[in-house]
Amino acid sequence: MSYELFVRSSSQEVDFALLKDGKLVELHKEEDGNRFSVGDIFLAKIRKTVPGLNAAFVNVGYEKDAFLHYHDLGPKVKSLLKFVKGVSTGKLKEYSLKDFPFEKEIDKNGGINQAVKSNQSILVQIVKEPISTKGPRISSELSIAGRYIVLVPFSDRVSVSQKIESKEEKQRLKRLITSIKPKGFGVIIRTVAEGKKVAELDRDLQNLKDRWQAMCKKLRGAHHPSKVLSELNRGASIIRDVMTDDFAAIHLDDENLYLQIKDYVQEIAPKKENIVKLYNGKVPIFEKFGIERQIKTSFGKTVSSTKGTYLVIEHTEAMHVIDVNSGNRSAKSKNQEETALEVNLIAAKEVARQLRLRDMGGIIVIDFIDMNRAENRRALFNKLKEEMKDDRAKHKILPPSKFGLIQITRQRVRPEMNIKTREENPNAPEGGEIEAPIVLVQKITEELKRVLQKDYKKITLNTHPFIAAFLTKGFPSVRTKWFLEHKKWVNIQPRDAYTYLEYHFFDKDGNKIK
Repeated sequence: MSYELFVRSSSQEVDFALLKDGKLVELHKEEDGNRFSVGDIFLAKIRKTVPGLNAAFVNVGYEKDAFLHYHDLGPKVKSLLKFVKGVSTGKLKEYSLKDFPFEKEIDKNGGINQAVKSNQSILVQIVKEPISTKGPRISSELSIAGRYIVLVPFSDRVSVSQKIESKEEKQRLKRLITSIKPKGFGVIIRTVAEGKKVAELDRDLQNLKDRWQAMCKKLRGAHHPSKVLSELNRGASIIRDVMTDDFAAIHLDDENLYLQIKDYVQEIAPKKENIVKLYNGKVPIFEKFGIERQIKTSFGKTVSSTKGTYLVIEHTEAMHVIDVNSGNRSAKSKNQEETALEVNLIAAKEVARQLRLRDMGGIIVIDFIDMNRAENRRALFNKLKEEMKDDRAKHKILPPSKFGLIQITRQRVRPEMNIKTREENPNAPEGGEIEAPIVLVQKITEELKRVLQKDYKKITLNTHPFIAAFLTKGFPSVRTKWFLEHKKWVNIQPRDAYTYLEYHFFDKDGNKIK
């Protein structure tokens, strides 16, 4: 397993494409002027409390007030409010918390009016970006994420990532962090800390303490609302959260961004500095490395996978629904149950990729092909869990129901990634849209694989002239790639009478291959 990150920069935005073993698994866009990113900390003012919702609406500078629920205040919110007031007025000049007297924790079943009041100054952190008509979701239980650890002010707890399985390693890390952590701060030890030495952990901890000190200095005299601590830019945060020894390369097409990322990698992982590479080619970076093609073929309503399997993805107001289909391939499996299992395992891998790629959140229901045997349903459940273990968003997967449905809840912290894959229909002067040529070509390629299983001596493809040109242009053309892969030459015949989406395969006698 190897990861590569490709960064495309323009004057208005920066696109980040994360590839796992050559396949696109994450796509992020960072636009200029995005003032509300997950992890940003604001000095804000409580506008009003709503006891009926047990929540408060907070002015963070967005057009809609941010929502702060009582359960997101954190048990030490009274200590936080006291600290913010002391620092803002200049009475408190020591930010380390080692001598700061903590207030009593709030009751976990209490009410919002018992904890906060209107017009109070409070530090809050964005936990969900503005989505649709809703303002940001915020929390006053602050955390500052580093490479190996997360620093949690107003806490004394040390916890270790559940993804670290070794009990001995968990105990070792907990013992190390407990010996170096500052008083008044809790620490969450991240998965990537596994096997790291105390010097690396301490360097990360010192960096986080410096960020906390810098943030506190901004509080005095700051207006309300104002951002006092920014999360790293999207590229740096991806590198921080994902980079492991398997990270193979980071390609960037902008020199300034290249220098920034190189400095950041040198800071967090000096041995990996040489994986940061500046791309200077004339062909756009996403075109050169085939990412644009993957984007076009991955975001449609219908998504093709291997061996003829495909998904149909529907979005409703309440949930996302994914239907798994086996296609019309000729199954090589011995029986229907084995075919269903094979198709479902292929689909599980693609479902995990699609959830991460589109950043789909909320409730997701997947309709897999029915299987009668309990061990097969268990194998599918385990496969989906395995494929989703690298997903950084919090999620929960329920076992398959007797109807073959699997339900997933996945954390939604930013708007879903939505890429337009349809283009204007050249055959319809009055308007209308159709799939882009590259999406259609993928469907033709999948069907060709099924046709070739029948060992025809000669195959001719009839298709619209636009598509025919797309298949034959350049070197290597799509047709040449077919030949290299299947050792079979396909004659391509343009047909002016065909509609844009129409195509048919014929044998040597001119009979249509169904």
